[in-house]
Amino acid sequence: MQVPESKLAVFAAGANLRNLRERLGLTMREVESASLRIAERHVNDEFSVSPSRLSDIETKGSVPSIFRLYSLAVIYRCDVREVLCWYGIDLGLSAADLNLNLPPRSHITETEQGAFAVKIPTRLDPAFDPRRSSNLSRMVEQWGTVPLAHLSNFISEKYTYGYIGSEDFTMYPLLPPGTFLQVDESRSQVVPGTWRSEYERPIYFVETREGYTCSWCSLKGDHIVLQPHPLSPVIVRVLRHPQEAEVVGQVVGIALKLGEWLPVESLPDSKSESKERAALN
Repeated sequence: MQVPESKLAVFAAGANLRNLRERLGLTMREVESASLRIAERHVNDEFSVSPSRLSDIETKGSVPSIFRLYSLAVIYRCDVREVLCWYGIDLGLSAADLNLNLPPRSHITETEQGAFAVKIPTRLDPAFDPRRSSNLSRMVEQWGTVPLAHLSNFISEKYTYGYIGSEDFTMYPLLPPGTFLQVDESRSQVVPGTWRSEYERPIYFVETREGYTCSWCSLKGDHIVLQPHPLSPVIVRVLRHPQEAEVVGQVVGIALKLGEWLPVESLPDSKSESKERAALN
C-alpha cells in the first residue's frame, strides 16, 4: 500500500525535529523540562511535551498541537514558520490562497503582515530601461528571498508580468506610465465584441518590433489595430499580425500609485502642445 505524500511529509518533519534535538545535545527529558517551564510561563499545560509524546512525534508520524509545535520551535531555536513548512503549511502562500475565498463585504486584510520570505526578482537584466514598456519575466536574471508575500504570485507559468515605461502613454490616463501589469498568457487571442465601458474592454500586452506596449486591440484581416486610450497623445497603429505585432496576453491585474498623475503639459506631443505649436505658426 502506497503511503500518501502528506503522511510522508509528517514523518519527514518528525525526523527533522529529532535531528534538531540531537544536534543540540538535548535528551527527551530535557525537552520535557524546558516545555514545562514554557507551559508554566504561559499558564497552559498544552505547551508541555512529554517524552512519550515527543517519541510519537519523532518516529510515529504524530502531528504536534500548535502549542507543542511552538514549544519545540522555541526549545530547538528555530523559526516556528519553518517547522510549519515541514508539515506542509507554508505561510508565504496565504496571500495567494486569499483568492480561494471571496467574502461578500469589503474589509481590511492583514495577511501580508504575517508574511515572511518569498521568491521575487532581485536582479534584472542590465538592459532594462524604465522608459520603455517591458516584459519583466524576460528581464529577471536572478530570484531572491525577501519579505513580500504578495509577490509570490510572480512565480507562475500562467502569468507573465509587464511594466509600462515612463515614455509609454498608450493607455494614459487609464494605465499611466510606471504601471505594473499581470498578463494572462492563455488569453492571447483578441476577443471581438461590443463593450459597455472602457473598463470592460480587454486590454492586451503586445510585443512589436519596437518593443512592448499595451492597448485595446482589434483584428482586420491579417492586420491588428492597436487602439490607444482616446485621451492619450499616441496615435492608432495598424500592424501586420503576427509578423509585426504579437499579443502576449490579456492584462488581468495592475499595480499603480495614485496621486502621481502627470500634468497634461508634461505629456509628449499632447493635444495642448499641438495647439500651441499651431498658434505659433
